[in-house]
Amino acid sequence: MRISGSTALVTGANRGLGARLVAELLARDAATVYVGARDPESVAENIRRDPRVRVLALDVTDPASVSAAVEATRDVNLLINNAGVLGFGDVLTGDLSLFERDLQINYFGVLRVTRELLPSLRASGARGAAVVNVLTLISLAPMTTIAGYCASKAAAHSMTQALRASVRGEGIEVIGAYPGGIDTDMLAGVDMDKADPAEVAARILTGVETGQEIIWPDDASAAAGKVYLNDPVQLETMLTS
Repeated sequence: MRISGSTALVTGANRGLGARLVAELLARDAATVYVGARDPESVAENIRRDPRVRVLALDVTDPASVSAAVEATRDVNLLINNAGVLGFGDVLTGDLSLFERDLQINYFGVLRVTRELLPSLRASGARGAAVVNVLTLISLAPMTTIAGYCASKAAAHSMTQALRASVRGEGIEVIGAYPGGIDTDMLAGVDMDKADPAEVAARILTGVETGQEIIWPDDASAAAGKVYLNDPVQLETMLTS
């Protein structure tokens, strides 16, 4: 679909990859960008000043907050589900409250926002509409140190596939983006190769514009994605070794 002239909603858009996605949408001439954040005051002033930006209070775990935000965004034809959290812990000893939190935001939050906004997306189907779920490479094979996070993203990956089948033929594209590690606050202090979030955002939106249903938005995920498509068990072994 075309980014130029679109009306987009980005969740978790106050920092990290979300903020870069907003900047890239504006650079590609989106008509309106709704910037969703739990704390609207945390959205950067330079973003707020753009006349195309509408800042929204949006907590994806709160049904009332989601309903209020969606009521204000009835013209959206591009939804980017980016809000997410990451809790550390392995599958046997990790804090279950963190696992539950990750599921509430990374899976149920994505599902809640998508369901609420679906009537608007359906209404926009004739002119092009899309749902982009920012997932992760490790939704396809887990890293043992963040098992709860991986499980929540795996659930969102499965939901993305189910949604794609459910709206087929309605003019709504359903897109999954599967980045590797990104150099944001979420992975601060973690020693690993990390992609530039601005580059990841640009690749995601290029994928949207070129009609890709599966986007590998950085070099590491593109390489690992080839492994996964050829031999899923090999990727699992790579990530857990």
